[in-house]
Amino acid sequence: MTGDGGHPLRRVNLIGAPTDIGAGTRGASMGPEALRVAGIGDALLRQGVEVHDTGNLLGPSNPWSEADAGLRHLQQCIQWNRLVHDAVLESLSEGAMPLLMGGDHSLGIGSISAVARHCLEAGKQLRVLWLDAHTDCNTADITPSGNIHGMPVACLCGLGPEALTHLSGITPAVAPSQIFQVGIRSVDEPERRLVHELGLEVFDMRYIDEMGMRHVMEQVLVQLGEETHLHVSLDADFLDPTIAPGVGTDARGGPTYREAQLCMEMIADSGYLSSLDVMEINPALDVRNQTAALMVDLVESLFGKTTLMRRVRQHR
Repeated sequence: MTGDGGHPLRRVNLIGAPTDIGAGTRGASMGPEALRVAGIGDALLRQGVEVHDTGNLLGPSNPWSEADAGLRHLQQCIQWNRLVHDAVLESLSEGAMPLLMGGDHSLGIGSISAVARHCLEAGKQLRVLWLDAHTDCNTADITPSGNIHGMPVACLCGLGPEALTHLSGITPAVAPSQIFQVGIRSVDEPERRLVHELGLEVFDMRYIDEMGMRHVMEQVLVQLGEETHLHVSLDADFLDPTIAPGVGTDARGGPTYREAQLCMEMIADSGYLSSLDVMEINPALDVRNQTAALMVDLVESLFGKTTLMRRVRQHR
């Protein structure tokens, strides 16, 4: 396993964030335990990685209240993201790769803000690969629900409550040009306009259908360099719900199993993976933990598992 431009990373810190504070459906709070039950630690060990499970962060409970000024559970979401930010930053400072086990995708604000701060201090070039059915680029002014798990990309780009946009100490934490979004297929119209205004690079499902996953990933990976820190934020609803039913915001027409595996294997081949979020697994909506098991399978591929019987050229 390598990261930060190909330098070896021998240790992965598993960080559990058991909350559905930013979601519109309860249940993602059980995601970290579902991943543990599905054997995420053993899967990483099989790839020669030292695994340290740091346990679960302890944050506020979900009050399940209505939105206030376009935002649901803002104060609780701020607290959870501060906890995530500090845990991810601590892991990076130790020289370990943080693997955040969500939890809903609002936690990506804290995780990626911490990575951005680390990259600034370490002189690394941050690139974020956002694998999701949704662009998650809503704001309080345009959100149809107030759920903050639909807002992390906007917050990271500096659009949102100050307590969330300033977590890293710099605003924006990430420039739109640093984000690649793959698998997108469900976007609200006002959100679509904001995505275009920001200039986010989006490889939606039509593009994948027309050009193929290999071409998409080549387009992403060719933009990485020796000083790149690649952060992958993997939402379970990136996958087609026929193979990953355990999500709260499913959208038909997502990547197949083989397309998802190719995506993971090409990331692994690049050697740039340096931090990871695994988000939005909802065991309450799953079938015998199959979504968590599939996510563990994909994570193992991210760390080097492959069925290839031939040599492959590194994508750098």
